[in-house]
Parts: sequence; C-alpha cells; structure tokens
Amino acid sequence: MKEPSDYININKATWNNKTDVHIASEFYDMEGFLKGKSTLNDIELDLLGDVSRKKILHLQCHFGQDTMSLARMGAKVTGLDLSDKAIDRARALAQKLNLDVTFVCSDIYDAPNFITEKFDLVFTSYGTIGWFPDLEKWAKVVSHFLKPNGKFIMADFHPVVWMFDNDFETVFYNYFNVEPIVENETGTYADREAEIATKTITWNHPISEILNSLIQSGLEINSFEEYDYSPYNCFNKTEEFEKGKYRIKHFDNKIPMVYSILASKK
Repeated sequence: MKEPSDYININKATWNNKTDVHIASEFYDMEGFLKGKSTLNDIELDLLGDVSRKKILHLQCHFGQDTMSLARMGAKVTGLDLSDKAIDRARALAQKLNLDVTFVCSDIYDAPNFITEKFDLVFTSYGTIGWFPDLEKWAKVVSHFLKPNGKFIMADFHPVVWMFDNDFETVFYNYFNVEPIVENETGTYADREAEIATKTITWNHPISEILNSLIQSGLEINSFEEYDYSPYNCFNKTEEFEKGKYRIKHFDNKIPMVYSILASKK
C-alpha cells in the first residue's frame, strides 16, 4: 500500500477514470440536464434560497451539473474539482449550454493559490469531506473564501452511513476518524456494472469533527439538520419510499442518511 501522502494522486486518477462513465450513466441523466433539468435537490435548494446575482464557489463540483444548475438560477458560479478530466468536461458542457461559469482544477487545500476572489456563498454536497484527512484545514479554506457575513451551505451523506459494509449488514468501519480507509473496487455508484477498477483513500469524519472544524475556522452554525433518506439511489439494498427519496430497505427510517449545515462567517 502506498502511503496516504499519495492520496491526492490516487483519488485524482480514480475520479478521472469515473468521469466519462458517470457522464454516460442514467444516474446523472445528461439528456435531462441538457434540456434544462436542475440537478439540485430540495434539501440544498431550501438552504440556498434565492441565489440570483450571488457569487458562489462550488467545491468538488465533479463535471459541473450542480454548478451549472446554480448558474441557471442566476448566480455567478465558480466550480472547483480535483479531476482535470471532469473540469475539461465541465468547461465543454458550459460552452455548449452558453453558460457563464468558471471552472478551476485544484485540490481544495491548494485552492487559495488558484482563486483570488471572495464569495457570498460557498457550497458543497454529497460525498465530499471523506476525501480529506484534515477537516480543520478544509474548514479554513471554506472560511478563507467567504466574504464577511457570507454563507456556507453543505449537504452530505451522514457519517453513520459510512460505518456499514456495502450491503448494510454489519458495522464494518469506525464512526470516528481513526485511520485512512483504502479500498479497491470495481464499478461505480453511478453504474455498478461499469468495467472500471478503482482505488480510493478516504477518511470517516464524525459530526462533532465537522461542526467543530467549522466553528474553529470562525463560522457560526445557523442550522444543522438530519434526514432519514437519501435523494440519490447510490447505495445497495435501497427502496424508493417516495419519489426521489431512498432508504436502506431493512433499516426503514431508523438511521440518518443525510445531514445539512448552514453556517455564516462572522
């Protein structure tokens, strides 16, 4: 096993490998998106509110569907992602749709070296912070990019979800951030049959670590919510109990699946 110091290159290669598979997948519904469908969910839309004329930094934007959905709502958006392939695809899509969106390729820890602006809103969602070993460092970057009184909005999968094995049958991983998790897998959440093999290095972060890192970076937590469903069908053993809402079938509504945070810079 390579040392986790190599985690950025390993994870970047994985996301480069996934990009075109994801673009072609039903999961990302590119056809619907190109016709004008928003890829944002009610959870984050309720927190975002009216974003027209707001300057937004979207962290970990993948190939930019949510970034461009925000631009369609009238925001001036910059999307940031580690994967150069995803950023290339995002730029091409924005050009095709004639949207004024900026895309930057960088690791989040390095982002202040690539982006000089400050923003009204910093936004990140779903499958984000598990890629970082150090949340204090991450939260400082979030704070750095916010104007005074700027807002940070985040929706993500609940750390309880990451404790289980892939079929949600046993508690397999530690809830707390005790060590890097190195995994080799085939397929991807957007297409489980895809013929790709990937290696990832991730970290679990408990809610206390997430909230405290933001507080210590000078942000004030304005709201914290937990949800008993996922808006994405990206796990095994799920059922759709309402349109666009998924749970682990044998857990029903007994575990939190997503949380959201609204914080502001004092």
